[in-house]
Amino acid sequence: MPPVTEKPTPPPKKVRPRLVPRSGQGLRVIRVGQKYNRFSDLYVELLAMPWGDLIFLIALCYFISNLSFALVFYYNSSGIENAHKGSFQDAFFFSVQTMATIGYGRLVPTTFFVNMMVAIEALWGFCYFAVTTALVFAKFSQPTARVTFSDVAVIGIENEKSYLMLRLANDRRNRIVNAKVELVMLRNEITKEGRRNRRFYDLKLMRSSVPLMQLTWTVMHLIDETSPLYGITPEKLEEWEAEIIVSLTGMDETLSQTIHTRHSYVSDEIICNAMFEDVLNRRDDGYV
Repeated sequence: MPPVTEKPTPPPKKVRPRLVPRSGQGLRVIRVGQKYNRFSDLYVELLAMPWGDLIFLIALCYFISNLSFALVFYYNSSGIENAHKGSFQDAFFFSVQTMATIGYGRLVPTTFFVNMMVAIEALWGFCYFAVTTALVFAKFSQPTARVTFSDVAVIGIENEKSYLMLRLANDRRNRIVNAKVELVMLRNEITKEGRRNRRFYDLKLMRSSVPLMQLTWTVMHLIDETSPLYGITPEKLEEWEAEIIVSLTGMDETLSQTIHTRHSYVSDEIICNAMFEDVLNRRDDGYV
């Protein structure tokens, strides 16, 4: 019987910390000594939730509210006309009708205590639906940008000069007015005193703004003697744990509101000695 050889397990891919999340990989920040309470900034927490989580939370609170009042009505079912004794179903749907102010008329409160609970639940229902409606509208109406960034940035030669380049494109069919881009590099460095710091360096662009952005835009940073990337190598980027952060702001032509988005590139997403392909072609009926 031939010997069994185990296939070597490849080492796990190193997850580099990102200041700007990408593909679900964000930088986890732990603040030692700072007490954090979600309820102290609840509005922002709710707006920052994904749509699925927010809808689930709204439905959960709605169900728990009706369930809580239904328990009170269940133990006081004698105060509800036409409710079957011992029927939690009647108590629950009476709570739903009360909270939503439906009032079909079949289930009617008859005692003072139940009437008081109906008044309290109706007030709670007004507040709950007002808050959730405002929250959903605020989240729905948030101005957002739909911009595609290139998966990688490249360092290449153009007109005998070295450039750091990345590409972005407007995914909407409208235009971004007065689009502006900023490019910074975040890197580690050791001071002369031996302290390790992580600092930002501005990367000056050949063009930092365009009046109208409807197609694509190749953002270019000249790597010369004044550039923080002068003499850069892939090994140096890895040693620095460098992260190139690009930020785009502009006015959405349709929404008439300021939009913004950002993206980042770590060391293994920056390809040296490469160029982007030309992606635009002119035809009689428009651009391709």
